[in-house]
Parts: sequence; structure tokens; C-alpha cells
Amino acid sequence: MWDEAVLVAGKDLRIEWRSKVALGQLVPFSLLVLVLFAFALDPERGVLSRVASGLYWVAVLFSTTLAVQRAFSIESADGARDALRLSGLRPASVFVGKAAAIGAQLLVLEFVLGIGIVVLYSLDVAGWPLLAATAVAATLCLASAGTLYGALAAGVRARESLLPLLFLPVVAPVLIGATEAFEAALGGVESEGWPWCGFLVLLGLVYTLLGAQLFGSILEES
Repeated sequence: MWDEAVLVAGKDLRIEWRSKVALGQLVPFSLLVLVLFAFALDPERGVLSRVASGLYWVAVLFSTTLAVQRAFSIESADGARDALRLSGLRPASVFVGKAAAIGAQLLVLEFVLGIGIVVLYSLDVAGWPLLAATAVAATLCLASAGTLYGALAAGVRARESLLPLLFLPVVAPVLIGATEAFEAALGGVESEGWPWCGFLVLLGLVYTLLGAQLFGSILEES
């Protein structure tokens, strides 16, 4: 199973590395969101520093939607989805591989955005271990849920508008947990953030197990 998952993840990452479409769009889009928030809110009163964690994860959440749409739109052309179904790969392997590829792109994006909020919002960063652990746990949640709902919306004609409607409500707990953990880390009270990080790990495992179980039937129906 894991060899097959590595094969699928490698295929998706090679496509993105050669095309550079996803990161070429995601990074500028996410940074633009942060810049627009900086203009909309009043930095003079310290509003930006108080809401930086929430704005960061909102930008990541919107970018995840674009990354998932990109990952499944590639396979809509030239019967690639049919070829994937007929390849003999285990559905769970395909799910894990595609989620891993999306997660790798999100981690790169989150690193760039982390630098962006430090520079744009003039943050004093503390609690690096909690920040890193939260980013990994939240990425597991977003990549797993995104892969599952991306496959669900892939066979629908209006998938570009349907995916956010399906995906965003499901990952609202991820937004809350990641924001609370980041606020605790940036505020210097890491002990309050670790329970939220544990919650994200548990949520990510649930999304992953559900996705591995349901992906095969969803792939067939789509």
C-alpha cells in the first residue's frame, strides 16, 4: 500500500514541479490575502497582531481549496481518472498518495505565509515547537478532508463552486483549533496550545481513516 501511495504522490508532485501552476498561483494569492487584510484592518491599534493567527489560517484554508481543485482537475482531462480506476492501485493508496502530495504543497505554502505574517504584521514569534506541530497536524486534516471532498466533487459539472460549499464547513473545527494553538504560541503560553494541537492530530486521524475507507466508492461514483 505504501509503495503505491508513494507512486501516486510522486506522480502528482512531478506534475506540479514541471507545471509550477499550483504554487505559482497559491503563494501569490495567499500573500495577496494577507496584504488586503493589512489594508482593511488598522495596524496602528495593534489589530493585526491580535488577529494574525486567524488571518493566517483563513488564507491557508482558501489556498487549500484551490490546491484540491487543481489536484483533481488534472485528472479530468484525457480520461486520466478512468485510467486511475483501472490501474489496479488500491483506493486507499490513491487517497493517501494524493493527500500526501497536497499536504506537501500546503507545508511549503504555510512556511512562506509564516514569513509573510512576521514581516507584514511585525510579529514577535515564540513557541516554535508548537507552531511547527500545529502546522503539521492542521495540514494532515486539510489534506485528508480536501482529498475526500475533492474526489466527491470531481464528477460534478459545477465542481468549482460545489467544493468550497462541501469542504469549508467540514474543516471549520480545523480553523478554530489551529487558530487557538497559534495564538497560544505567539502569546507565549504554549501550555494552552498543546491540547488544541492534540485535537488537530485526532481530527486528522479521523479524516484520514474515513477517507481511506470511503475513497474507493467515491472514486467509482465520480
